[in-house]
Amino acid sequence: MSDVKKIAVISGDGIGPEVVAEAEKVLKRTEELFGYTFETSHALFGGIAIDQKGTPLPEETLEVCQNADAVLLGAVGGPQWDNNPKELRPETGLLGIRKALGLFSNLRPAVVFDCLKDASTLKPEVLEGTDLMVVRELTGGIYFGDKLRRQGEHGEEAVDTCVYNVTEVERIVRQAFEIAQKRKKRLASVDKANVLETSRLWREVVNRVAPDYPDVEVEHVLVDNCAMQLLRRPASFDVIVTENMFGDILSDEAAMLTGSIGMLSSASLGEGSFGLYEPVHGSAPDIAGQGAANPIATILSVALMFRMTFGYEDAADAIEKAVAKVLDEGHRTSDIAVDKSQAISTSAMGDLIVKNMEKSTLVSSIK
Repeated sequence: MSDVKKIAVISGDGIGPEVVAEAEKVLKRTEELFGYTFETSHALFGGIAIDQKGTPLPEETLEVCQNADAVLLGAVGGPQWDNNPKELRPETGLLGIRKALGLFSNLRPAVVFDCLKDASTLKPEVLEGTDLMVVRELTGGIYFGDKLRRQGEHGEEAVDTCVYNVTEVERIVRQAFEIAQKRKKRLASVDKANVLETSRLWREVVNRVAPDYPDVEVEHVLVDNCAMQLLRRPASFDVIVTENMFGDILSDEAAMLTGSIGMLSSASLGEGSFGLYEPVHGSAPDIAGQGAANPIATILSVALMFRMTFGYEDAADAIEKAVAKVLDEGHRTSDIAVDKSQAISTSAMGDLIVKNMEKSTLVSSIK
């Protein structure tokens, strides 16, 4: 019997509670199959926390997360909070929790399942072999820079400041190099060095660090070209490392290669093994409560947790193999179903994945 792993569970808003419920089924099944033990603590975060506690990130929620080994997050946000002051918006809570927990990198794998090629808007031959990882810097850049509203010559104007220092760039770049070493040894560093001073610093740091990883092939790609090449030749990418805003945009673009943003997991990591795991998708309030959400991204986020924080490779493989099997058998939620009338519910998809989990020595295709 293993030691107890503490997981802070934050369901959040919209479809968050629905997809997290399916992930918790996976946690229970993992305990039964492998003998691992999990202790979960639930906490409020995002819009629901604003409504009940008056803040998107209550102190007690942050304390629960700090006392855990990992955090599982559903999704936050919704139109009812869009017009709130900045400090009372769910997204502000996201920025705050990342900063407070020291989560400086966000990993987003994008793998195209053969059986889902038709769900993507791209031609199947373009998608062939797509298996990439976006490594996004998470706590610097324009999202965290100084913000200002002022009166200018032509009326009110707004200023957002983008700031990066060498330490912030080097730690994320080194992590990306290390990830590339364990994959196909190709790293694309994405910037806008032809225009931005922060990008020129970014490129200088990459060039200085690169000799420490001689087995990794490095290319510099301008962000607009990268956006184009992700649609033109996605299989040519292995690991993409980039700054906060570029990574936010490119990782969502990469998500759509898979056919649905409901398929992509993510990990937010800092120093050490602690991590926050969440689906890439948002709270989708338009379908909340309908049982139509795709829980696969959240379930695959649990697999990432097992692999990257707990080192439970066997359990991670079991989850990923079960997901692949269920999809190969033709089961689909509405977001990836060609025939919407044949789509299954959120809970039905979760039940099928849990049912197909078993001990296996096979290595997953998801890196």
